[in-house]
Amino acid sequence: MFNTLADTYAYLFAYFAVVILTFVAQIKVKSNYATYSRMRTATGYSGAEVAQKVLEQNGVFGVSIERVKGQMTDHYDPRTNTIRLSEGVFDVSTIAAAGGAAPEAGHAVQYAKGYAPVKFRTAILPLCQLGSNLVGPLLLIGLILSIFELMILGIAFFGIATFFQLVTLPVEFNASKRAMTAISSGYILREDEQIGARKMLSSAALTYVAALAVSLLNLLRFISIVNSRRR
Repeated sequence: MFNTLADTYAYLFAYFAVVILTFVAQIKVKSNYATYSRMRTATGYSGAEVAQKVLEQNGVFGVSIERVKGQMTDHYDPRTNTIRLSEGVFDVSTIAAAGGAAPEAGHAVQYAKGYAPVKFRTAILPLCQLGSNLVGPLLLIGLILSIFELMILGIAFFGIATFFQLVTLPVEFNASKRAMTAISSGYILREDEQIGARKMLSSAALTYVAALAVSLLNLLRFISIVNSRRR
């Protein structure tokens, strides 16, 4: 698949490094969530109240906040301008709840303020979703029938999906920054509690970095496979 033995060793090294990174990211997220789910906040604000206060600190109003089933299923839906918080976050007054709710409010603020990267990510999302569904069939058919053009198209779609994950990084980092700034300036959490919230946001950010690394590695593998078939 790779041109030289050195290339193969380099790929294997990168592969194991990414596996370790992904494992560490998942462990940190679960560990921090478990730890800070047991620590109630001094202010007693629930996750929903924290999200509302982050919005108010940024001068954003009219965003709905709803409960959604599941654990760590918190997200912001720009189509309905709604923040959806999981059962362990919505009406729970813990550092973990605050750390889960605040960045979703940060995303709502991004849309309200017209943050360019999030607008760009939203614009390319339909193409990425389409591409993700077509990558497998295009590469498989292209490899079986030795149709180079189909293989290239499959790689192109996968490259777009990888680019989407790259754009996601500044979006997530910015949402976390907006959230922590509001938490600090609005005295939503005490200083010692803010440390826990930052740890939660940092571990969550690491999962996005790991996902991008996995995508880049798979893109490299697909390119190598297609190049070897072309020869």
